[in-house]
Amino acid sequence: MVATVESLTLEEFLARPETKPASEFIDGKVSQKPMPQGEHSTLQSELCERINQVAKTEKLAYAFPELRCTFGGAAIVPDVAVVRWDRIPRTDSGRVANRFNLHPDWAIEILSPDQSQTKVLGNLLHCSEHGTELGWLLDPEEESVLIVLPEQRVRLLKGTAQLPILSGIALDLTVEQVFSWLVFLEASSDD
Repeated sequence: MVATVESLTLEEFLARPETKPASEFIDGKVSQKPMPQGEHSTLQSELCERINQVAKTEKLAYAFPELRCTFGGAAIVPDVAVVRWDRIPRTDSGRVANRFNLHPDWAIEILSPDQSQTKVLGNLLHCSEHGTELGWLLDPEEESVLIVLPEQRVRLLKGTAQLPILSGIALDLTVEQVFSWLVFLEASSDD
């Protein structure tokens, strides 16, 4: 669902109450993200956990789920926004700030059923245009990952292909490994 409001500015959008699921503002258009479902939530949770196991421990970066990032005239909410440790906005007391008026260093989107791949890829390209180093678009149905690299180069990866990771983070993942997280085997019964 995309609602266009001709006279709405970014500031007016940001002043509106939050929606659930989150709404985004890009190219003068407001769109609400779809409600996450099982596959989406599983991939999002696993990605945040795996990235933070390495990046948070080493104080390299942090993976935030559903974090609003406001930059380049847009307000987007990547499914996972990874921000380098030294760029995380903080309050005077050192706590993480609520507002992130910056681009993520690594933006990860997970395609939901009936979601426009073009719109989601457009968000990743906007990120790339404004400094994001790496973007992933996971397509659970196709078990593929579109990679957005600097200068908006796009690659399609499948199967055993090694996924590029934000520089400095020692994490090895293949496309196949990521989508294997969706397989939940039944618990054995003692009947």
